[in-house]
Amino acid sequence: MNAIAPVNPGMNKPFRLLTILLVLVYLAGCFTPLHIHFDSIRYFNIKDCLEHGCPPDSFAATDYLPYGYTGLLIGLSKLGILHSFTIILVNCLYLFAGLYFVQKIFGPLINPFLYVTVALLSWTVIKFVAHPLSEMQYIFFSMASLYCFHRYIKNKSYGQLGLSFLFAILTVLTRAVGISLIPALFLGIAWQHRAELKRIIQKNKAVLLVLLVLAVVLAFFAKQLKILDYTSLLTNQLHHGVGGFLGENLKNHFRELGELLVNMPSSKLLNVLPSPAGLVLFIVLGIGVFAWLLYLLCTKKSEAPFHIKMYLLFYALIIFNWPYYDPRFWVPVLPLIVAILLRTPFNSRPLLKWLGRLFLVYFMATGAFAIGYALYTGFRKEEFAKKQASGVYRNEYELYFFGKVQSDTGRVVDQNVLDILKKYD
Repeated sequence: MNAIAPVNPGMNKPFRLLTILLVLVYLAGCFTPLHIHFDSIRYFNIKDCLEHGCPPDSFAATDYLPYGYTGLLIGLSKLGILHSFTIILVNCLYLFAGLYFVQKIFGPLINPFLYVTVALLSWTVIKFVAHPLSEMQYIFFSMASLYCFHRYIKNKSYGQLGLSFLFAILTVLTRAVGISLIPALFLGIAWQHRAELKRIIQKNKAVLLVLLVLAVVLAFFAKQLKILDYTSLLTNQLHHGVGGFLGENLKNHFRELGELLVNMPSSKLLNVLPSPAGLVLFIVLGIGVFAWLLYLLCTKKSEAPFHIKMYLLFYALIIFNWPYYDPRFWVPVLPLIVAILLRTPFNSRPLLKWLGRLFLVYFMATGAFAIGYALYTGFRKEEFAKKQASGVYRNEYELYFFGKVQSDTGRVVDQNVLDILKKYD
């Protein structure tokens, strides 16, 4: 079936050229300074702790972040290339490969150049591809797992199935939310062999025992996979009441989805929109995005594989229970969300067709502004120091760039952040 998209097939060549241009622009970001983020500091501290040692009671030694991304940092450090350029380059390669895997899974169901253009023009991807964070590595491992599973279904290759679970384990080691991949893959196997499985279970109850053993093994390694550290955070938040916990979570995460649709952080608009109405608008838009996604997943319109549907549902279930707000929580599954939403039958009705094209133009315009702004600040050190992480590390950047603090907002300097910039920028 041909891709259903809000563009004329004659636009393939311009979108191909736009894809190449966006890839080059992303690679140009490799020449920008190290993008410090609170979690980046944690990763670097864990890396130094594992590589050079640290007190057993230090925050780095007890931090619950999985070691997958830290392993990459250690590997780059051992090679002597742990610098901003290499970090961003690896993130870009992770991202491009992840998008390639998704495009191969959906094949002719989506226009490849439209798909890559939309994905690369998302403000969250533009922002976090430049950060020393685990999102892009997660995209690579998780999409590689799904692609190998796709190959297993297509070719009945158990080698590809093994690779799929190997990449799934690497995904979990990168971020604990990757655990959502495991049941999705098992259900995918069950779905592919549902007729045979029914007969086997009826004849051999030992299959249920095997599944029980697998569950026990997973529970046994929960601590090593850092899963218990995350579940303890959830239970701590539940002390405030189940109703408040769920209500606050839903508000936060629907707001994040609204930001993905509007293609800009809500903070940029909440300053100009009426106070409660602006936040409500983003929440309502987020509910709309989630309902739109669910509709496509629950009908045959998306033609998404069963295991991908299950993975997105398990992932969303975990995120909706996560007691924090951050649009980057959806970045790991954004390549899949974009692919699914592009399966909307935009061309089925004239009004829907023109609304789709109008929104596409808007999305591309905001994405172009976001990527242009990122490069503009990235190549202007004074602006970068002011804007990166909302200026939280402005003093450290200015001291590193210019040898002295330029701002008059204070003279407090975090020596740990300054050391990270000196070693890894």
